[in-house]
Amino acid sequence: MSGFIEGCDRRQPTLLPDCLDDYVAEENPVRVVDVFVDDLDLGALGFDGVTPAATGRPAYHPATLLKLYVYGYLNRVQSSRRLEREAGRNVELMWLTGRLAPDHKTIADFRKDNGSAIQAACAQFVVLCRQIGLFGSALVAIDGSKFKAVNSRDKNFTTHKLQKRLEQVAEHIAGYLRDLDTADRQEGEAATARSERLKEKVERLREQMKMLQAMAGRVEAAPDGQVSLTDPDARSMATSGRGSGIVGYNLQSAVEAEHHLIVAHDVVMTGSDREQLAAMAAKAKAAMGVAKLDAPADRGYFSGEEIRSCDALGVTPYLPKPLISGAKTDGRFGKQDFVYLPGQDVYRCPSGALLPRHMTTVERGMVLHRYWDRASCQACALKDRCTPSIERRVTRWEHEALIDALQRRMDLTPGTMRLRRRLVEHPFGTIKAWMGSTHFLTKRLPNVRTEIGLHVLAYNPKRVIAIIGAKPLMEAIRA
Repeated sequence: MSGFIEGCDRRQPTLLPDCLDDYVAEENPVRVVDVFVDDLDLGALGFDGVTPAATGRPAYHPATLLKLYVYGYLNRVQSSRRLEREAGRNVELMWLTGRLAPDHKTIADFRKDNGSAIQAACAQFVVLCRQIGLFGSALVAIDGSKFKAVNSRDKNFTTHKLQKRLEQVAEHIAGYLRDLDTADRQEGEAATARSERLKEKVERLREQMKMLQAMAGRVEAAPDGQVSLTDPDARSMATSGRGSGIVGYNLQSAVEAEHHLIVAHDVVMTGSDREQLAAMAAKAKAAMGVAKLDAPADRGYFSGEEIRSCDALGVTPYLPKPLISGAKTDGRFGKQDFVYLPGQDVYRCPSGALLPRHMTTVERGMVLHRYWDRASCQACALKDRCTPSIERRVTRWEHEALIDALQRRMDLTPGTMRLRRRLVEHPFGTIKAWMGSTHFLTKRLPNVRTEIGLHVLAYNPKRVIAIIGAKPLMEAIRA
């Protein structure tokens, strides 16, 4: 690494009884990090600073800083300041970096300035896993999970939150004004001091009211009706807990079925998963290098257009269809009680009558066919259990055959959803445990994606080491 800051020879005798290399076992994961990073073509991946500058102070080679970060995330040390401290006292890091100890600003800037390159390095390890045959069946489970951002709830504003806060502030002001009237009727120093405190509280609340009213304009102008002050890209998202939610990001992942390795991941700013299925399936299919792919997901991903896109990609999705109609709740027949007969292009209702197609319309870009038979409905003995309207109308999307085929697959493979949960929840739980209660350390979507990329770059090697061992993995990397 001529032209860069040179590290010490690892086998140089020191005041310690042995050389530094003797303190790092042959099976130590730090050796895997060293071999993997050294094998990467950092220039081709897009890392800055691979070629040293002709003038100025020598810089740290990007390989040194990448090793530092991969080791840190592998050992739950993600903070740049903590990495700076560890580099000066951790024997494994001394071995890994040649006793170099960059300052925290240099470490943090490397993560900030090399986001796409770090993501590319993460993808390279997935390619390595494919080459050594760790991907078994062409099946990945797709799921999303909400991760906390640096932004707190109090620093996130929506129209509903603003309305509630304005009402609360108005109630508090009214209460303090009543207390102030009571204090003014009394005499003495205590009453005067109390009046002054109440006036200060009312003034602060009025300033808060002005701030919230000004914020209402910003929220109204925002494309999605949200404003976050600490991390502008963080969004308020509902979680599975009743009435709960977090301000954060939605992490998408595709986990292969053989060894629970993350083959594809992404971070999005929307809390809903409805538009993520095809994109994640395409990334997973490309990463695994297969022509066909099975992709189980939960009902939050259900979207006719996404299922159609998966079919065009050669991906076979497995996911339950959510029941959004209120007919079943009200004790009436649902659409699933009507059987479509493709040969006749009619629906057979629960009473046995045939409902022909009467019209075709376009709604939200989707071509929909409508089926009904007014005469049969009016004379039907089951009408009260079917519809309160004049006749029951059944709507069919022009590509509804894909949904019917999906339902048949789900009926024939009842254990698919249990398999999906068993695959995807393990990586999410592991990464969240590594992150700790604060979760993300960085702000803005590009930096958050980089941080997740480093977590995946630590998670996958740790899994592979547990599966095949450190020495076989290093041999595979060198090969």
